[in-house]
Amino acid sequence: MECAIISRAGQVLARGRLFLDREDDARIRLNLKTNGGKLILGGIVGDDGDLSAASEVLFQNCYETWRMTGLTLTVTIR
Repeated sequence: MECAIISRAGQVLARGRLFLDREDDARIRLNLKTNGGKLILGGIVGDDGDLSAASEVLFQNCYETWRMTGLTLTVTIR
């Protein structure tokens, strides 16, 4: 899925794609790869497919990358 990370002020900080990646231990991780090549790791997807915990880890890592709170992730499905 294509996505954009947008600051509280409305500035697009990065465009990229969200994807699920299988770990060596067969767990599935939600990640973001920017068009600039930066890989931002998310968390592990719940056994029931719930993305809540995985998304929280992803947003924490986005904060660590851009040092901003109030980020918005928009997703475009084509």
